[in-house]
Amino acid sequence: MKCIQILEPNHAEYIEIPTPRPRAGEVLIRVAASGICGTDLHILRGEYMGGYPVIPGHEFSGTIVEVGEGVSRFRVGDRVAVEPNISCDNCPECLHNRQNFCRNWQAVGVTLPGGMAEYVAVPEKQVFSIGDLPFEQAAFVEPLSCVLHGLEKLSLRPGESVALLGAGPIGIQLLRVARLWGVTHIAVAERNPERLAFARQAGADEAFTNLDELTPDGYDAVIDATGVPTVMARCIDLARPGGRVLWFGVPPSGREMNLEPFKVFRKGLALYGSFTSLRNSYQAVALLQSGRLKVDDIISHRLPLEAFVHGCELIEQGAEGVKKVLVLPGG
Repeated sequence: MKCIQILEPNHAEYIEIPTPRPRAGEVLIRVAASGICGTDLHILRGEYMGGYPVIPGHEFSGTIVEVGEGVSRFRVGDRVAVEPNISCDNCPECLHNRQNFCRNWQAVGVTLPGGMAEYVAVPEKQVFSIGDLPFEQAAFVEPLSCVLHGLEKLSLRPGESVALLGAGPIGIQLLRVARLWGVTHIAVAERNPERLAFARQAGADEAFTNLDELTPDGYDAVIDATGVPTVMARCIDLARPGGRVLWFGVPPSGREMNLEPFKVFRKGLALYGSFTSLRNSYQAVALLQSGRLKVDDIISHRLPLEAFVHGCELIEQGAEGVKKVLVLPGG
């Protein structure tokens, strides 16, 4: 089969390797659509926890073409999406129902071969049926499950106001899900004019290019979807007294930010981080199948497998019109 393999930081190749065979408890998936995520960029650039060499891609969907011994929930021909985070279910974190912090964590497309390939073998317990959901929409199951987990932690309530910093593909999903949960006012800050215009189309009540245009102490909840430490630090200025802050974007490892603890104390703020998801895949599939959450218009590019690095560069450079980049290994 053909695949993309990252051999070391900044070095990825389009190569041919033997097609994997599913072991006991695994299924073999022919990949139909695989999204490029910020995590893939971090792995490509040596900024995140991926091991090398690795086949990237953790946001993908496809069709089961072979099942291993003992597989009971699926059969050949089933259309599926994948939850990439694999927990051991036996460490202290797993036994406290914190599987996303598993001490023996593995992840498809991060530490294990992923979806930037024609085929990938995945444990059955990581696989979810998508029924008739289009494959391109189903590739959003993983990022949407992360969005749902983050917003669950934030405990949004009907009638609240939200400031959202960053209007990339994840920011738009955060915006739309927050709206579905009854948030009545959403102000978006995004320096990219195209993305800001798209945020308006996606339902933002206010849209600003500068953080200084947002109302200080003006929002029940503030969500950072940029991962930029200087932007993350500004969240505490925007949250109202008694408000909440969600740091959702992935910041560079090892970077620090300046934060005034007294503001957090004086305003009684609750600060939340959000790492991956926690058993949110069924929710994500159901929401996409319902048709209430639109994702098709987030897709800006559909590329062949060999163009993976080009897709990463489009995102890094903020190329005109770029939003979500999908790789279609089957052509």
